[in-house]
Amino acid sequence: MDVTERWHLANGLRHHALVWNDAGKKTLVCCHGFLDLAWSFRPFAEIVAAAGLRVVAFDWRGHGETQHVGAGGYYHFADYVLDLHQLMPVLSSGEVHLLGHSMGGTACSLYAATHPGVVKTLTLVEGLGPPTFEGHPADKMRSWLDSVDRGMRREPRGLTDLADAVKRMRATNPELGLELAYFLAEKATEETEDGLRWRFDPLHRTTAPGVFSADTFRQFLGRVDAPTLHVRGGRGFATEDHDARLAALPNAREEVIEGVGHMIHQLAAEALGELVLAHVRSSG
Repeated sequence: MDVTERWHLANGLRHHALVWNDAGKKTLVCCHGFLDLAWSFRPFAEIVAAAGLRVVAFDWRGHGETQHVGAGGYYHFADYVLDLHQLMPVLSSGEVHLLGHSMGGTACSLYAATHPGVVKTLTLVEGLGPPTFEGHPADKMRSWLDSVDRGMRREPRGLTDLADAVKRMRATNPELGLELAYFLAEKATEETEDGLRWRFDPLHRTTAPGVFSADTFRQFLGRVDAPTLHVRGGRGFATEDHDARLAALPNAREEVIEGVGHMIHQLAAEALGELVLAHVRSSG
């Protein structure tokens, strides 16, 4: 299926976006997770676009082909929400359905909570937020400072070739098929004067300075007025308070796809597509 690449300025950064089935009347905006990229949705997007949806996926700041933050900048959840806030009017001019995976799901939840009536349906794919940090907030910030110091001293580690990139990707996601792995490796890397490099900002390799609070996040979830579908992998990720977070959503249900891990959109695109299509169609 044909896909169109576009670039949009949002929050001062040039964002890369993909569009499948641009003529579709209902738009599904897909938001990827940490160290992922928009192209990762291709198997899933082709399925739901063939069923009639207009599908848009974009690279978050510092990921894929979207610009990195400038000198002195960093990456916080509030930045992602502001990016999505400014992108949404150009990504969809009509009815919009929102899907977020992992980190993208957290950002989508914060967006939906602060934009009542905008999102027609919300789908969270293993996207109910990270674990709550249990330590002292000063220790968390000190860990961040140390990780940034180490990153500034460290020489960039290059890739030997695409096969090396694929090997590293499959080390963290062993279930990833070889054909899709090579496709994503090509999209996630770029040739530089110093050789092949990942496209993502090396700052993403540092630890975040902020302390994630499940209590605060549940308050945001309580403000989400869109019908919400949460999809979890049978071998995926769930926090200890998963049920409490799910229950905080006023109008939510959960589906489990057995036999897959965290990267559901890559590993079970057809099953996820069926669930999302049914969820979108249920909204009328």
